[in-house]
Amino acid sequence: MFPDVQIKKILYATDLSEYAQKTFAYAVSLADHYNAGITILHVVIDSEEAFAHIHGSLSREDLKKIQKEHVKEAREVLIGKQRGNVPIREALTRICEEAKEKLEDKTFSMDEIVIAEGNPADEIVKQAVERDCDVIVMGSHGHGGLIDSWLGSVSRTVLKRSKKPVLMVRLDE
Repeated sequence: MFPDVQIKKILYATDLSEYAQKTFAYAVSLADHYNAGITILHVVIDSEEAFAHIHGSLSREDLKKIQKEHVKEAREVLIGKQRGNVPIREALTRICEEAKEKLEDKTFSMDEIVIAEGNPADEIVKQAVERDCDVIVMGSHGHGGLIDSWLGSVSRTVLKRSKKPVLMVRLDE
């Protein structure tokens, strides 16, 4: 006997990469089909935790080089935190508005926008449970490079740990 699949709440996890719209289109399609609501989640990586993991595997020169390259990003993140993550929240809201314009034939409702801080995989699994979501929709690649080497693969970790179904959207580079 097949189970009766009912999807009422979708957790869409995004890294706000340039590929976010493709993944969101899948979340919207599911929401339209099942008349479900969407919760958008973005996780800001906890910089202290990341530094603790990365620090031991890099030389001092490499760390300084990375820090210089990411000063602008760090400033933007700090400004975002001081303003209650307003820039991130605005970007997430914009994704929703663009989807409504481009996907006119699809109906979906936004339940909420959540911005969390910590390990992305842990937060995605935690938020899906806390918000009683029926499915997680996310892309299959993240930031890449050094951060991914520390995190491993966020997608793989979510797939391994989540007791909720996960729709993984393969993203082209």
